[in-house]
Amino acid sequence: MTTFDTRLLAGLAVFAFIVMALARIRISDVKVLFWFSFVFMVLNNLLIFLFSPEHGCTIYGSRTEICHLFWRYYLVSEQLFYHLNVVLKYLATIPVVIIFVSTTDPSEFASSLNRIGISYKVAYSVSLALRYIPDIQREYHDISTAQQARGLEMASRKQSLIKRLKNAVLMLFPLIISSMDRIERIANAMELRGFGKNKKRTWYSSRPFRAADFLALAVCILMMAGSIVLNILNGSRYFNPFI
Repeated sequence: MTTFDTRLLAGLAVFAFIVMALARIRISDVKVLFWFSFVFMVLNNLLIFLFSPEHGCTIYGSRTEICHLFWRYYLVSEQLFYHLNVVLKYLATIPVVIIFVSTTDPSEFASSLNRIGISYKVAYSVSLALRYIPDIQREYHDISTAQQARGLEMASRKQSLIKRLKNAVLMLFPLIISSMDRIERIANAMELRGFGKNKKRTWYSSRPFRAADFLALAVCILMMAGSIVLNILNGSRYFNPFI
């Protein structure tokens, strides 16, 4: 997140997918997150080009025109290179987020946050949020199955994109209602048990540091140090091959 150096981002993207393979995360289990991230990435690049078609020229301080597209839009090498960096940023970040969500035990993570000085109320909120992600996915799948059983087609290629989007919106309302109901039940249960009354609390799930944890911390520190060094050498967050 601290750099736009293309070389580092490409290396991190490759490293992220290697670690994801080592974590034995099946693409089929997280394909919804991948598709959502892909659509968001495409929209982000499209909007960047529409609203600032030569933003890359401002960053890299040069302009190498390839061809004219239409109106005020030109195909420029610097802009294409900037979009490449944006795509690499997504590829380096999304697998790491999926690895974290898929392999981290929420209770252990909350206890670790509390152990480094973060309030247990905040730590417990993070734990609840992580636990809620698979619940949301499961609830969405149940609602989708129920709606399709009632004749609401979601993935038929015969329907137009607008029709499918309308059907998807119809699924959001029961999902939001069930989510609000679940939040209210959890809040009432925590209040009835006196959550937040004491300044400290104990944890059922707590794991001491091992050699692999120290190794992971060392790798993260090296990545951060490498990013800072490259920023200093480049004179900015951006690697500029046009000079």
